[in-house]
Amino acid sequence: MYDVKVYDRNTEANRQLSPHIQVHEVACGDGSRPVFISQTLIDILENIRVHFGAPLHINSGYRTVSYNASVKDSSPKSQHCSGLAADIWVEGHTPAEVYAYADQLLGNHGGLGIYNTFVHIDVRADKSRFDYRT
Repeated sequence: MYDVKVYDRNTEANRQLSPHIQVHEVACGDGSRPVFISQTLIDILENIRVHFGAPLHINSGYRTVSYNASVKDSSPKSQHCSGLAADIWVEGHTPAEVYAYADQLLGNHGGLGIYNTFVHIDVRADKSRFDYRT
């Protein structure tokens, strides 16, 4: 069901996953070599980038289990650890705008969370929505 592929951060960092997204942008913040990422997730992120016509920034994509454990308030069952999630923001657009458009794209599946400065998007099978704004 999931279309997760693995890339090598050392040899494929600049490989285009879509017209606007490269491997290094979704790689784990700990510098680990393998990068696991869902092509469905990449396609959704690319759609968001094109829709808004502005740079899309990925705060966090794939995470190793050990790196995920170091991220404040992260879930031990995080979709990031399976290559199914990204935390993003789009230049010139509010998280609410990005969330609303992503909700249209995901429909009755996937995870979507809104924070004060970014949006969490994942491509899990079931539907989950959450609001962590303060």
